[in-house]
Amino acid sequence: LTGSAWGDWALYTDSPMRAYENEVGVQAPVGFWDPLGLAAGATNFDYKRRREVEIKHGRVAMFATMGYILPEYWRLPGYLSNSYGVKFSEMPNGLAAISKVPALGWAQFFAFIFIVELNVYNEQVNGEPGNYGAGFLGIRSIGIMSPGFKDPETRKKKLNSEIANGRLAMMAIIGMFFQDGLTGSA
Repeated sequence: LTGSAWGDWALYTDSPMRAYENEVGVQAPVGFWDPLGLAAGATNFDYKRRREVEIKHGRVAMFATMGYILPEYWRLPGYLSNSYGVKFSEMPNGLAAISKVPALGWAQFFAFIFIVELNVYNEQVNGEPGNYGAGFLGIRSIGIMSPGFKDPETRKKKLNSEIANGRLAMMAIIGMFFQDGLTGSA
């Protein structure tokens, strides 16, 4: 809550929002935005945990958004399930696909997520939320090394871009779900 309606922001030096105003993800024009006041009583651990969850949800939403759009234009050749005779080309788009995937397919999907969560994305590097030392798209975990960004300003810009794109993707995928649920069209 800043701006002329609330007075001069420079006078609110004791505000709990000041503690996080220089963190990655705090971007113009909103700045540090905490409409529910969750940061008021939060510890540094709470803040980092919430930021890590935001980044992880943003990454999942970015992949989900692309996964929602891609089948409209291209599909994998072959079978989704040989034993059930389900081809990729026969799968409907959007939410309608949920009921068409065999139960063992869902079991494999959730087992894969469980293994990745336990083995790849379980330790932060340098206490930085969302940094698991896996590099861009996790390619370091399969042996492809990248030096990363050495310039701190370039790194901060890239991290801010990732957070902003993740926030946008979270809104986009929810919008796609609502559109699909209301109209039946992905």
